Amino acid sequence: MKILNRSLMLVSGLTFCIPGLGCRGTDPNYTTSQYHPGPVVGQTVGAGVGVVAGNVAGAAVGLGEGVVKGAAAPFDNTTRVVRRWHTETTADGRTIQVPEDILVDKYGRPVGVKAPPPQPVPAAPASSSP
Repeated sequence: MKILNRSLMLVSGLTFCIPGLGCRGTDPNYTTSQYHPGPVVGQTVGAGVGVVAGNVAGAAVGLGEGVVKGAAAPFDNTTRVVRRWHTETTADGRTIQVPEDILVDKYGRPVGVKAPPPQPVPAAPASSSP
């Protein structure tokens, strides 16, 4: 069975290599006759249809990827740990560097830290009119 399969592949490959037996549409002198413009028009129309179909397919794929990325964005919980060092003095007088690890989201905001409550704005002093 392998021999038959390989011999068929060889014969079909030779068919396209022998002049006069294969596709002759690749020779520009053969397809550019003023009396037979069909192949030239066909190739031009085919190229135009291919460009349009390719752009439509690309737009559909781009739209699909954008929808998927947009739908997944609210569920992105990417976090990082930022280490901040500060200096402390021990009871025996030594100065040491102490690390402080802070968990932050993808925008650099601390996670799990409540924001301080807003401070009330003091009222403007009443002006006395004479």
